[in-house]
Formats: sequence, C-alpha cells, structure tokens
Amino acid sequence: MPLLVFNSSVVPSRKPHDNTGVAFSVTLKPLPDEEPAFLFHRLALQLRERKATPLHLLVFGDASTAKGGMEVLDKTIGPMDWPVTWVEGADCEGKLVAGIQLYAFTGEVGRIEWNGRVVGSVFTEGGARQCIVGGLSPGNQDLTRADQTRQTLKELQSILALAGFEMGDIVRTWFFLENILAWYDNFNRARTKIYSGVKFRTGSLPASTGVGAKNPAGAALSLAAWAFRPLENSSQAEEVASPLQCPAPAYGSSFSRAMEIATDAGRRLFISGTASIAPGGKTLWPGDVRNQVELTMDVVEAILRSRGFTFADLTRAIAYFRDASDAEIFLDWLAANRLTQMPVVLSRCDVCRDDLLFELEADAERWV
Repeated sequence: MPLLVFNSSVVPSRKPHDNTGVAFSVTLKPLPDEEPAFLFHRLALQLRERKATPLHLLVFGDASTAKGGMEVLDKTIGPMDWPVTWVEGADCEGKLVAGIQLYAFTGEVGRIEWNGRVVGSVFTEGGARQCIVGGLSPGNQDLTRADQTRQTLKELQSILALAGFEMGDIVRTWFFLENILAWYDNFNRARTKIYSGVKFRTGSLPASTGVGAKNPAGAALSLAAWAFRPLENSSQAEEVASPLQCPAPAYGSSFSRAMEIATDAGRRLFISGTASIAPGGKTLWPGDVRNQVELTMDVVEAILRSRGFTFADLTRAIAYFRDASDAEIFLDWLAANRLTQMPVVLSRCDVCRDDLLFELEADAERWV
C-alpha cells in the first residue's frame, strides 16, 4: 500500500530563507584506482558534514554493480529510504562507475513509498513545495516499449498524487531509454499523447533529458522527475527559450529547452539535454564531434546568459558521448575555457539521433 512518511535533518550549508531548509547537489567522480565503495563513502561524508538528507541519487555505472553498490550505500549512509536512479552510463575511462550526482536537503524531507519501495522525496524550500521522484521503471516488461512508457508515466502521476502533486506540476524529467535509437520516435509519440491530457502549471512542457542507457531492471526505460508547487505568489516556474535553437516541439519532441524555478530564496535553472541542433531542428556538424561540442556549449552559454547566469553558476552537469574516446575533446574545451572545475560527469550514452555525438545537460543556481 502506498505510503507517505517523514523524517528530518537540520543545519543548512547556506542560510535558509524561511527556516525550511535548502537543497543542493553533489557531483562525485572516481579518483584514480578508487573502488566504487570508497566513492560512496565520500558521498556519505558529504552528507554528514552538511547534516543533510538525500533527496535523489543518480548513478552512472555498470548495471551489474548496482546490487553491490546499493548494499554499500546502505552500509555507509544508512537504510535506503530514498530514491535512486541507477543507469548503465559507461565511464569514458573504463571504470565501473562513471560518477554519481546527489540532490540533498537540510530540512524536513517526506518520503513517498510505492509498491514497497521509496520512490519520491518531498521538501519545502523558499516558499515552494517540491518533489523529486526517481528510479521508476515499468512493472510489466512484456508490454511494448511505448506501452511501458505510458505505464511508467501513469505510475508517476499516481505517485505524485500521494504527496498532493499533479503531473501539471512537473518542471523537469530524465528519461533513460534502453536502445534509444530503435524506438525514440515511438517514445516521443507515447509521451506526447500522455502530455496532451495534462495542463502544466507553467503553461509549458517540462525541461527534459532523453538518452540511451540500460537500467538494472532490464526494462525499456527508467525515469526521474522534479515537481514544483508554489506556496507563495513570489514563487514561480517558467519556460526559458533557447536563443540559438527552435522549441523542441517544432520537430516533434515534447520538452522545453530549459525551465527556471524562482522563490524568495533564489533561482534554479534546469537546462535540458542540449546537442548540436540547428535553429530549424536539423543536426549540425554530423560526424564532427569537436564542432558539435563547440556549438552545444555555445547554445548552453546563450541559455545561461539569457537568464543572467554564467558557466560559473553551474552546480551540476552531465556530458553524454556516443563514443567514449570523444570525452577528451570535451575535456580540451573545458581546459581552453578555464572550466576544469565544472561539476560534470562524463558518461558514454547514446544520444537520441544517430548523427549526434555529444549532449550536455546542466543546472545553474543563484541564491539570495
């Protein structure tokens, strides 16, 4: 039976605006010769130092290590009563785990339990009630991939309802699709059909990432989502257009280029998975990863600047590569632009088109 449970932790890493706590993200990558267990130990130390509660953990690693990794997490951080999305995003240097990214919170956190497993976290920050759901996969893998998509999104709707949210409150999604190039069009049609019956609070589709990655359950997809419900008039979420690209729905993909949530505490910008796509929707620089990286980063920078952010405001990012060896080109770009400290995980995952070689997603934050 689904259940909503609460626990709490205290003491923020930055001063909360309204005594409800603050959310933050942590990106960790394996050190040379570091075993995954020690990587998770470092994560546990981050949580203890900040006296924070996990909201959602995203792990890019070999699916075969998921069970052992979860056992290590249970021992180092405590009972796994928080959502985990584990996807097989291979490390570009051949390690078992490419990296981990955690959202955590320094105040009271509610848990959403579904079918005997915690799949959601609920928290209040800066005059807005928010929810992160993760690790969702379809229960019936005998269905077609499109039907597995519909089933997963319908489960997401039911899970959100347990905590007083609606599908229309969603501002950000992550879709990790097994063998994405074989069925991305069918996925898009299924998602679009579901979304057509949703009245989004912002009036816009959520920001989103959709890349190719397996999940430990062996299902067609794994899903994570972020929902946002204002408690005050000063809190709001709104779509952010890309100055250098057309809206994604113009070529049949149901997401917004970026979404910003703003409260009295500050602003958080979600930039969707972004790639080398022309203003009209066609792929630019096919087969040329160096120019695809350059253009993608120009597009991301234009989105940031349109909202008064810079690369220095990034708090997390994920770079996806079709070919792991191309990661060196991105690292060269970071070095040339003095951005080697960017909190980014590099993962080998297929992008949604066979001629796209690179994609980047990112969060940026500014706080009062």
